[in-house]
Amino acid sequence: MEKESKSPIKSILTIVISLAFAGFFLWLALKGLDFKVIKASLAKANYLWVLFAAVFGLLAYWFRAVRWNLMLEPMGHSISNSNSLWSISFGYLMNLTIPRSGEVARATALYGVEKVPVDQSFGTIILERVVDLICMLGFLGLTLLFKYDAILSFYKNSGVNFNPNKILLIILILAVGTVLFFVFKKKLANIPFLGKIVNFIDGIFQGLTTIFKLKEKGKFILYTLGIWICYYFAAYLVCFALPETSNFTIADGFFIIVVGTLGMIIPASGGIGAFNLAMKYGFMALFISMGKSADLGGEMGLTYSFISLPLQITIMLVMGLISIPMLAKAREKAVSGKEFHE
Repeated sequence: MEKESKSPIKSILTIVISLAFAGFFLWLALKGLDFKVIKASLAKANYLWVLFAAVFGLLAYWFRAVRWNLMLEPMGHSISNSNSLWSISFGYLMNLTIPRSGEVARATALYGVEKVPVDQSFGTIILERVVDLICMLGFLGLTLLFKYDAILSFYKNSGVNFNPNKILLIILILAVGTVLFFVFKKKLANIPFLGKIVNFIDGIFQGLTTIFKLKEKGKFILYTLGIWICYYFAAYLVCFALPETSNFTIADGFFIIVVGTLGMIIPASGGIGAFNLAMKYGFMALFISMGKSADLGGEMGLTYSFISLPLQITIMLVMGLISIPMLAKAREKAVSGKEFHE
């Protein structure tokens, strides 16, 4: 009972901190800009392009759902595409309330309808993030190849102080920790209060290693490419909605998706504020590399963010709210089916 009483306070505190992050970054993004210019740009935008972008945003959900099924098969789980889709949608909805809570919510939702152990499905979700990081690095490589000037300008304007030594230290700690875990796993499992934790971590590792046991690796690669191609067009097509950015090239799209992803990494509710600020600096860098005004680039970046981010949040809300009754229906079906067999 004591644990339950603390849980709501912790959740509320997390939400408040997340909203504070969002408010702070939004204030930074909007500081010193002419709102009339942004309002005028939003008024003359061609929202048909936004609708096209939304189609790709929704299609990415489906590719991710089908790919998740492939990742769970090596562990003996065959789940329906619909339950996979609605579990993912529910996870994204939870991310809008408490950042990074969606991964656990997604695994828990899947357990409710398919009885896949949470530790195993959570392990595949972590694996997804690793694969996503690799894809993101691929886009970063393309951006460095075609838009190096813009990347350099973004780095200078954003004030980011990258320290590779810290990254290497974190990787070293994780590597040593992993080795120690497997060396002492059996001994740790025999300790009463550590047994469940060890089993949970072991389940996560099982999920992580499924990529080596995939029966259909070709499909996995195709679905992964499908997800990121959809992400790319969902971000790039919005540029055509604005006259000032309608001449952006495919390479500019690479840059936009990289910068946008960096903005979404920050734990602010729905990426609000952080994404806007990233787009402001990103478009400033693009405009500078094109020999155009940095101020105009900042205004266009914010205008873009006020179209792209609400689109992403709307998709999350709609799909997430639909997922609640769909998952409830699937749970009832699963329970009734179990009772029937008994």
